Amino acid sequence: MSKQPVAVFWFRRDLRLNDNHGLFQALQSQYPVLPVFIFDKNILDPVTDKADKRVSFIYQSLAQLNEKLIKVGSSLFVLHDTPLSAFEKLCSLFEVKEVITNHDYEPYAIERDQQVSGFLASKSISFETFKDQVIFEKSEVVKSDDSPYTVFTPYSKAWKQRSKELEPVSFKSDKLVNHFFKNENFEFPSLSEIGFTASSCSIPPLVIDKEAISIYDKTRDIPSLDGTTRLGVHLRFGTISVRQLVKAATALNQQWLNELIWREFFMMILYHFPRVVTESYRKEYDNIQWRNNEKEFEAWCGGETGYPIVDAGMRELNETGFMHNRVRMIVASFLTKHLLIDWRWGEAYLAEKLLDYELSSNNGNWQWAAGTGCGAAPYFRIFNPALQTQRFDPKLLYIKKWIPDFDQYHIGPIVEHKFARKRALAAYSAALRATK
Repeated sequence: MSKQPVAVFWFRRDLRLNDNHGLFQALQSQYPVLPVFIFDKNILDPVTDKADKRVSFIYQSLAQLNEKLIKVGSSLFVLHDTPLSAFEKLCSLFEVKEVITNHDYEPYAIERDQQVSGFLASKSISFETFKDQVIFEKSEVVKSDDSPYTVFTPYSKAWKQRSKELEPVSFKSDKLVNHFFKNENFEFPSLSEIGFTASSCSIPPLVIDKEAISIYDKTRDIPSLDGTTRLGVHLRFGTISVRQLVKAATALNQQWLNELIWREFFMMILYHFPRVVTESYRKEYDNIQWRNNEKEFEAWCGGETGYPIVDAGMRELNETGFMHNRVRMIVASFLTKHLLIDWRWGEAYLAEKLLDYELSSNNGNWQWAAGTGCGAAPYFRIFNPALQTQRFDPKLLYIKKWIPDFDQYHIGPIVEHKFARKRALAAYSAALRATK
């Protein structure tokens, strides 16, 4: 029996049918499009929390995607395997003519795609990828000498100018859905079949709240307010298009647009300087003599430092997979400056916990907070948790929400602020002197 010829569209960080660049291109193929998702064992096998919030989110999003596909007479072909083995299986079941997907920029993703494209090439199968998760990628926004920007403000100005010249175009797939491979009966695995259980964590709904966006610049720093959009996880896994968000931001609030540009700035930095995954962007700061006290790190992780704003933030993170933006800066500054614990420890902990975790942004923001990254954040910027509380949570509304027994909260400060600040300045200064 002859195998059916298909074009494979490989869903990854783009879990939607609408305004999906690679999918739009795939649906114009001369072959019916087989929609595929791979639960990647290389990523999932090391995950120890089998009720992982992100896996639950991906699973829920795929179930919704599958329902939409069934309505047009198709369904999602889901595999739980390594990507290479998954494509070996696909090629054994179908006559795969071409594979289409969207660009991914993280080091593992680049390595994975090279391996898969090499296998496909050996079978004379084309592998094509498209830009989808950003407006501008790689070297599309660079200085006049073609070198990458390493400071945000000039990058953002150039980004905005380029955006005016090339207004993002949406990719409408609605009229092409009849080009999907017709099969409504592919087995959709249960979460338990891929080794996980459902998370009890609630997922922020996919809502573009125009009112929240329009006043974002006034509310974004107040952690007790519901002043952020909570769209980070949807942008991370592509259940919404970045083009749609940029369009809303451009019309409603420049500060919110800047947050989207920060995301692309850090992706560009990771692309041009992949060493930042394990090294300080400013190499001289790899000479810092971190204290790396494990008991103090555990206290920070568990929200037991004796600094209420820090502890509230860590408890919010541990319970929900989310932490307010302002508080993220406070807890990161506290870990690296007050406790002199390597930013890589904190980066790794948030990588485990954050629902909206993205390597480039997490790495970039941690290095910003630690003073080791690109940009203009000096190492001597050390947030005072008490002053941050007075400014942004003066009535302790946020703190009491995440430390409900605050009246019985009698944890002594893990370190005294003035002493910690002096110690941090000395350690950073010594690192800089060591490189001269």
